[in-house]
Amino acid sequence: MNILQKTLKIAAANHKSLCPRLVLGVRIGLAGAKELGIAIPQKNKDILAIVETDGCFVSGVEASTACSLSHRTMRVQDIGKVAATFVIINTGEAIRVSPRQKVRERALLYAPEEKRRYFAMRIGYERMPVDELLNFQEVSLKTPIESLISHAGLRTECMQCGEEIINEREIIQEDIILC
Repeated sequence: MNILQKTLKIAAANHKSLCPRLVLGVRIGLAGAKELGIAIPQKNKDILAIVETDGCFVSGVEASTACSLSHRTMRVQDIGKVAATFVIINTGEAIRVSPRQKVRERALLYAPEEKRRYFAMRIGYERMPVDELLNFQEVSLKTPIESLISHAGLRTECMQCGEEIINEREIIQEDIILC
């Protein structure tokens, strides 16, 4: 069983099914890590994944990279796009990976035996060569990587509402700490 099939099996077990966006998440996660030269699944919090939508796609990225919200190696910036930016935490090197235009229609060509569109897309996404399925774009982060990952364990209190603020997420205005 190859890495794609192993990862799809893990993703389907965690997600309870195997759907087209889950497959795209797995393929994008595997391809993004490969482009950056990172062994996956990561074990040392080497990469940060910034995903541009929520749902099934995120489960695929999690299964393929071991990036997750709970390990602070994933951020969701939901702008409604099936895409992810992968950042090497130590260097800030980043690459955005997204499906090519018209990928849904082309995916159908890779599953001619399947007459149901949903299942044909899922199978097609599994079978398509990476260069036909995905776009890669080197990017520079607007926010420094240190600000994105912050420092775990740091705490302060909002001077207005009194609630605790963790991980350097406070805002300081005129020497006043705010949430």
